[in-house]
Amino acid sequence: MTPSSSLPSVLVRRCSTVAVVLALIALTGCRTAAPASAGTVSAHEVVATESARQQMELIPPPSKTRYMAIHSLSNWENPYLTVQGNMVTVHVLLADANTSGIGEGTLLRPVGARRQDLNVRVGDLPAALNAIPQSAWPYGRVIAVEEANNIPVKARPEVRRNMESAMAVLNDLGVVVYEWTEGGPGLR
Repeated sequence: MTPSSSLPSVLVRRCSTVAVVLALIALTGCRTAAPASAGTVSAHEVVATESARQQMELIPPPSKTRYMAIHSLSNWENPYLTVQGNMVTVHVLLADANTSGIGEGTLLRPVGARRQDLNVRVGDLPAALNAIPQSAWPYGRVIAVEEANNIPVKARPEVRRNMESAMAVLNDLGVVVYEWTEGGPGLR
């Protein structure tokens, strides 16, 4: 058998695999289903994560020299996450539409008016990050992650699990995670 004669069978197998995945998506639809058990991932989630990963690749790689110089989250210009027990808050600073330096940060152009906060579940994090415009990522594909402040002792394990889940999602998307601690930036 020559290599060219085996080509149609390879194409048939790939097309059938794609057809099976599309059929699974069509059957499950976009309905909210019961939560899957730990460790299982539905075909819809796999396709959504792959789509989110492709969208995130449009954002340039991170510029370490720019984001390592930031020592306060109030000065952080990229999106950042605050992880809580039952949700993640995505903080976004939208880019200034006016590119001139005149009046920047004044009453006419306040920075606070460009700040947006969105509360999401960890599972919805890829969709939330894809909704952020590319201009809101001045440091590149890096995101700061912090635990919520003043967490009750009983809730700390749940928050830490949620933090690890959020970091895993970010790693799957190809986003560099910059873990922010109360004492300053960097890993613990």
